[in-house]
Amino acid sequence: MDNLVRDPVIIQTKLGAFRIQFSSRGLARLEFCRVAASAPRSKQQRVVRPPYNLKRQLQRYAAGKPVRWKLPIDLSSGTSFQQKVWRVLATIPHGETRSYGWVAQKVGKPRASRAVGAACGANPVPIIVPCHRVIAGDGSIGGFGGGLPMKRRLLALERDSEKVG
Repeated sequence: MDNLVRDPVIIQTKLGAFRIQFSSRGLARLEFCRVAASAPRSKQQRVVRPPYNLKRQLQRYAAGKPVRWKLPIDLSSGTSFQQKVWRVLATIPHGETRSYGWVAQKVGKPRASRAVGAACGANPVPIIVPCHRVIAGDGSIGGFGGGLPMKRRLLALERDSEKVG
């Protein structure tokens, strides 16, 4: 199941650092780095550039510009239910939000709001599969693997870019 073939790469953006990892199928992990990510490099270690212009795409997104993600995504680490949830998340438009209940309806499990929340928390590629766009039915923010301050920041970034664009 863990089909990773490349070492992790760190990408710096205005939102902070992201650790990414690709499998033979595509982007398999995108994680928020909690601490400054400037690991010392040996002279023999080569600099690895992420494929698919992912660095440029992430930097554009972090600068408040909508991005049409152009890269294959490997969601094989999830269960069938999680993968269904992640596919629905990918349909939520930039700058908009949906409720956990809405997502549960879309995957055919109308009473599975909590399970949807758990699937959002297990999302291996947040931002690209925009779990931050899912909020509670009462309009409260809910949770986020990158932390609530980051979720608020991402939602504000997208809301502000919609006003400009």
